[in-house]
Amino acid sequence: MRHLVLALLVLSLPKASAFDPATLSIEQLKNSIENQHPAYFYYLAKKLFAAGQKDDAVFWFYAGQLRYRVYLAVNKDKLDPSGDPAVFSALSEEIGRPINEYAFGDIPQLAKTIDAVVAWDQSHNNALTPREKHKSQYDEIVSGLTQMRDQLVQQADSIRKTRTTNGLPNRN
Repeated sequence: MRHLVLALLVLSLPKASAFDPATLSIEQLKNSIENQHPAYFYYLAKKLFAAGQKDDAVFWFYAGQLRYRVYLAVNKDKLDPSGDPAVFSALSEEIGRPINEYAFGDIPQLAKTIDAVVAWDQSHNNALTPREKHKSQYDEIVSGLTQMRDQLVQQADSIRKTRTTNGLPNRN
């Protein structure tokens, strides 16, 4: 599956992307991340998670989710379904699953991270889908993310119990 995801990613990246994100270091990925394709955020999150920087990984994963969802919404009529939409799904499953398993172990921290992601995104340019040009798509995606945050906070006790029942650790 990893090779398929990487192949799909490389095929979907804009021609201007000269680097394979899987081969870049954490610092290389962080440099000018706001100007990169959203898939780079996922690879940064994956590398941070593997390096034990799990809270940072959660942040960059959700920043990538936000940017990727906006990109897909802006380009929904232009994208080949086997390109970026498929890459988004594959990355969200392969990279997102272990990160979410960790993140959902501390719902209050996840809620703070989501707020930090929204604040970071609003204070950093997005070369691929500029906010001022695509305000309605941004507003819709950010609204969905904050609604998810609110729902998680409301259901925190239930999520904690379900995780315990399923043998997943809770950190809070």
